[in-house]
Amino acid sequence: MEQAGLTVKDLVPYIGRVNRVYEVLNGKRGLTIDMIRNLHRNLGIPAESLIGA
Repeated sequence: MEQAGLTVKDLVPYIGRVNRVYEVLNGKRGLTIDMIRNLHRNLGIPAESLIGA
């Protein structure tokens, strides 16, 4: 986020409501397949890095 200059509000269209974005960022909720697809397609984040090991 920092490298791209994104804010939490910038991620809302790809992840969901603001509280959902915070849950994902704080590790309380994982990314869903739809979230991964949205982030990959719209922000160019490699899907492999979003899926993890």
